[in-house]
Amino acid sequence: MERTGTILRGREFDPVEGRIVIDEDGRIEAIEEASVDSDDLILPAFVNAHTHIGDSIAKEAGGGLSLEELVAPPDGLKHRLLRAASRDELVSAMNRSLRFMQRAGTAACLDFREGGVAGVRMLEDAAAGLEIDAVSFARESADAMRAGDGFGASGANDATFDREREATREAGKPFGIHAGEVDESDISPALNLDPDFLVHMVHPEPVHLERIAESEIPVVVCPRSNLVTDVGLSPYEALDERTTLALGTDNVMLNSPSMFREMEFLAKLSALPADVILRMATVNGAEIADLEYGLLEPGRAARLLVLDGDSDNMAGARDPVRAVVRRAGVDDVREVVFGDR
Repeated sequence: MERTGTILRGREFDPVEGRIVIDEDGRIEAIEEASVDSDDLILPAFVNAHTHIGDSIAKEAGGGLSLEELVAPPDGLKHRLLRAASRDELVSAMNRSLRFMQRAGTAACLDFREGGVAGVRMLEDAAAGLEIDAVSFARESADAMRAGDGFGASGANDATFDREREATREAGKPFGIHAGEVDESDISPALNLDPDFLVHMVHPEPVHLERIAESEIPVVVCPRSNLVTDVGLSPYEALDERTTLALGTDNVMLNSPSMFREMEFLAKLSALPADVILRMATVNGAEIADLEYGLLEPGRAARLLVLDGDSDNMAGARDPVRAVVRRAGVDDVREVVFGDR
C-alpha cells in the first residue's frame, strides 16, 4: 500500500513531496522523495490525550454551571446523568463520539473512565468494530486499572491515591492525575505521587514549575475545556519550556472531541509554534500511552491522516504545518489510514 502527496516526515514534520510505503504488517516501510501528481497532505493521525467520553449522553447540558456543579463526583450534573442512563444508552453515545473522532483523524483517545471495571467494559463495547484505540485510564479502583490500560485519578484533593499508584507500578501501567485545574492546592500532592502524566495544570506556582522541570513529567492541556469552565488557561509557554506537552479535548459534555478545533484554539491564544502544537496532538500523546505511532518514519505503525490539500479551505496554503494546525478541519479529511489493522 502507498499514499502520495506532501508528507510531514519525522518529529520535525519536514514536508517531503513523494510517497509513503506501508508494508503488509501495517508499518511504514519507506518514505520516498519523488515528484508526484497529488495535492494531498499526509500527516500522523492524532492522539487525543485526555477525554471523558462517558458523558457523550449529556452534550451541552448544564450551561452556566460551575466546574464543580458540572463534573465533581459524586453529585455533579454529569454523574447524575450517568447514573440515570442505561448501559445501552451509555455505550451507544460513546460509540458515536468514537466514530466522530475516527472520522476526524484521531487514531487513539486516552479516556479517564468512570464506572470501575464495568465502565472499562462499556468502553470496550463502544469501541468494538472501530479502528480507533480507546485507551482506558480507569478510575475508582485498582481492579478497574488492571482491567483497563492504566489509572486516571480525579485529583489529589479527592483522595490520597497511594495504593492505586503502587498498584499501577506493580502492573506496569501508567498513572495519570488531574492537577491544578481549579487552583494550586492539589498540585504538590499530585507531584508527590510521581505520576506518569498530569492533566490541566492551569494554576502552577513557580515551585511547581521547578518540580515539573526536574521530573520532566508530561502535562496534558485542555484549553477549550478550561475556557468553558472558566478556570483559566494554563501557562503553555512556561510549561513547554520545562516538559513535554500533549493535547486533549476533555469532556464531550463541553466540547466536540475534535483535535482540529483544539489545535486551532491553542495556536491562536498562545505563542506556541505550529510544529510544537502538532507534536502535542500526535506523538507526545502517543508516547504517554506507549503507542507505536504518532510520527511518520520507517518502522512506525502506519496510522495516517490524509488531507485534501486542494480543498477550498486548504488550497494555496504556503506553510503546510501551520495550515494543518490553524486552518484544517474535518471537511478537509480525505482518508484516515489504519495500516496496522
